[in-house]
Amino acid sequence: MSADDRLALVDKLMARYNAGDADGYVELMTENAVEALYRGAVLRDGREGVRSGLSAMFAEFPQNHAAVKARYAIGEMVVLHEEVSRSPEMASFEVISIYSFADGKVDRVEFVR
Repeated sequence: MSADDRLALVDKLMARYNAGDADGYVELMTENAVEALYRGAVLRDGREGVRSGLSAMFAEFPQNHAAVKARYAIGEMVVLHEEVSRSPEMASFEVISIYSFADGKVDRVEFVR
C-alpha cells in the first residue's frame, strides 16, 4: 500500500468510528486485528473483539467523536493525533493512535494516552 492508500484507509476507518458504525469499522480490519495500549495491554482482540468492544462503547457514549488534529504516514504506519469527546458533559482527552497494516487492511492500532 502507498502512503496515500494507508491515509485514505484510516480516514475511512475514522469516518465509520465517528458514525458509531462498529460493523463498518471492522470491515476495514484484518480478521486478527488488535487494538492495544502502546507497548501494553490488548484492549480488543480480533475483529469480533473490536466489534463487540466498540459496539458497547458506542451504546454507552452515543455522542462519542474523535477529531483528528494531525495525521502522518511514516514508514509503513499511519499516526493520528486525536481529540476524543465522549459526551458534552465529559472532558475531552487527547490520544495518539498508531496504525499498522497487512493485506490492505488495518492490522493493529496502538493508543498512547
